[in-house]
Amino acid sequence: MLRKKKNARYYVRRTFFYAFILLLVTVCVIPLYWMVRSSFMINTEIYSMRPFVVWPKEMQWENYAKAWKSANFPRYTVNTMIVVVCCMVGTCLTSAMAAYAFSRLNWKGKKQCFALVLSTMMLPGSVTLIPQFLIWRNFHLVDTLWPLILPAFLGGGAFNIFLLRQFFLGIPRELDDAARIDGAGALQIFFRIMIPLSKSAMVVVALFTFLNCWNDFFGPIIYLNSKERFTIAIGLLQFRGDYETKWNLLMAASTLSVMPCILVYLFGQKCLVEGITLTGMKA
Repeated sequence: MLRKKKNARYYVRRTFFYAFILLLVTVCVIPLYWMVRSSFMINTEIYSMRPFVVWPKEMQWENYAKAWKSANFPRYTVNTMIVVVCCMVGTCLTSAMAAYAFSRLNWKGKKQCFALVLSTMMLPGSVTLIPQFLIWRNFHLVDTLWPLILPAFLGGGAFNIFLLRQFFLGIPRELDDAARIDGAGALQIFFRIMIPLSKSAMVVVALFTFLNCWNDFFGPIIYLNSKERFTIAIGLLQFRGDYETKWNLLMAASTLSVMPCILVYLFGQKCLVEGITLTGMKA
């Protein structure tokens, strides 16, 4: 009898658990569904609530062609790809080098410097916004892509350094000792041992960097003024006018901008889960 009660409680708990997960999934999927649905409609259908249009009867495929041509989207895509690729290279390289120094090298003040790096995660972006803007303005780099690219080559961010440091700590130090016996230096150990063994963690950093840079709206809108230098995130604003907003074209352009993020996640989710799981196994 007790066993039946335990089984009943187990199934009730599992039912509530999956119902809660399903609710969370629904909350996350509804905005995506609304965006894709609206991208195939005309503006009048988007506003229709009585009756509510679940899916358009006539698919307006031309919305995607109009969205792609009307707002100079090819140029915005090229600008975004330049920023994303450069930031991925800079972030992966410099954050890995900093993490290697904090995890494998012995030098005076290492713990204090690492604590200082982690403390920068507590600073909100609004605190450093004005000083950073003044620095880039004094270098005459405002209205260029450099303010969006160069910071990635200056450490790669405290979170990425912490993530890779924890991963590097899980790699046996005997590999370093064996390489030093063979005459390898610090850079050789870094590039020939640490990087090849940390592919999953590097993929995690690359994925996070891709998503952050691809969807970055705050940085481009602060530093970019010319339309030919716009990225996709602020290029979407071109569909909003003073008197009218072309919601169907905006939703089509938004769908196009979201697709690369979904594809990158689908192809990299295995490495993402593996890298996060293995990170921090050894402190």
